Amino acid sequence: MTDLKTPTTPDGGRGRKRDLAAGPHAADRRRQRELTPQRLAQTGTAMVVAVVIAIVLRRALGWHSTVAVGIVAYGAFVLTLVIAHARQASPHPQRPTTADRRPVIDLTEGASDREVLDHLRILDPATAFARSGSLPPPPPRAAEARSANARAWLDAPPELDQPRQRPILTADVAVEVGVAVVAALALAMTLRTLLAWNGILGTAVWWYLGFLATFFALVRDQTDPLAAADRVVTVVIWSIGAVVVAVLGWMMTFLLMRGSKDLSLSFLTQDLSKVGPLDSGGGARHAIIGTFEQVGLATVASVPIAVLTAVYLHEIQGRMAKPVRFVIDAMSGLPSIVAGLLVFTVWNNGRGFSGVSGAAALAVLMLPTVTRTSEEILRTIPDSLREASLALGAPQWRVVLRVVVPTALSGLVTAAILGVARAVGETAPMLLTAFGADTTNVDPTKGPQSDLPLFVWKLIRVPNKAQNDRAWTGALVLVLLVLVLFTTARFAANRSRKKLGRAR
Repeated sequence: MTDLKTPTTPDGGRGRKRDLAAGPHAADRRRQRELTPQRLAQTGTAMVVAVVIAIVLRRALGWHSTVAVGIVAYGAFVLTLVIAHARQASPHPQRPTTADRRPVIDLTEGASDREVLDHLRILDPATAFARSGSLPPPPPRAAEARSANARAWLDAPPELDQPRQRPILTADVAVEVGVAVVAALALAMTLRTLLAWNGILGTAVWWYLGFLATFFALVRDQTDPLAAADRVVTVVIWSIGAVVVAVLGWMMTFLLMRGSKDLSLSFLTQDLSKVGPLDSGGGARHAIIGTFEQVGLATVASVPIAVLTAVYLHEIQGRMAKPVRFVIDAMSGLPSIVAGLLVFTVWNNGRGFSGVSGAAALAVLMLPTVTRTSEEILRTIPDSLREASLALGAPQWRVVLRVVVPTALSGLVTAAILGVARAVGETAPMLLTAFGADTTNVDPTKGPQSDLPLFVWKLIRVPNKAQNDRAWTGALVLVLLVLVLFTTARFAANRSRKKLGRAR
């Protein structure tokens, strides 16, 4: 066991002897002179910031004076070092662990004999006196008071063990992100200048990689590698989410800008039967009517079959459950053009194009989606409801009809709406079944019939600005229709979740 008076140090104890001879603050001064990885990271970051400032001044602002650029870059270098040193000197309160519940003293970093003995007396006064033999034990009252204080502190209620909501963006995180952004920009601009890159995508990719590496290094120096990896993964997840939201926002903004020009009441009440390619006016009444009729017929045909199939797969679980589930899974990946070819071969051959054939193709596409979603909804119904009904003597068919289906009704409606949203935007099967028309056809059993996807596809291919504007407006109406369907599905899902919560 190491003697407490002469603790082991990397230099054999000579460093501590020099610190004791030089004064109480010698150990702190010696640690400040050491070259640690954290200091290297701070210096490197400051140099990168100075380089990027110099590049920006040279290329963006057109400064040609080397002296001025050097002065500003040096000022940025010094300012970055000052900010990094201030952040290092600022206290970082951390949550105490079990090991931190008792006083801990570093016996290898310039601790005096009095501090060591005081520390040991709190834990065990007899052991401290036996090991030291140089100082008498404190008076009994002082030792008892110190032990009572330590015991009271250890027996205190664990207030610090309560979960705390840590803010996502603190001042330290903001500084780390800012320094990482500037350093990554310096790396990307340096590579762009040295390698003569002209593409923006490559520069952005290298900037992002440099940002992640710099951010990881900064957080690791402040905390530990595990916390740094956690922060980096968090940044990656937020970045992916931001990119997805940005792309979706850009698409919606572009669609609103292009489609809102011709959106009016006349667009919803007129068709293209009396409008020429170069004429203004006209609308998508025929396509809107065809969309509602075809999707409505497909819903009436597919939803009951899909719900009954889901009930069979989850509630009955007969011998054909596995083959039926396999077929449903295979149909989930069925290309839409294959469904159109199937209906064209079976129905259209000899009967011609019609809205009913288009509805049949949409029903084939809706069936697997509604079936799998309905099966997942039925799995959320608690078994206690079924067991209670069966214990009262009700047969299984009555339990399913009177207990399971009414409880899952909101979820089944959600499944049906999701299936409608899956089929409402299909174009490929409608080319082979409904074919499309410029006039309003309210009878889906006779003659070609248009819908909104066909309306957009036909007009966007015409090299004419008026027709293209109508196509963009039709696309906007289609997106708004799908948005309404998904909003309704979300509302129904929330109602189903609340109802299931009350049932449990």
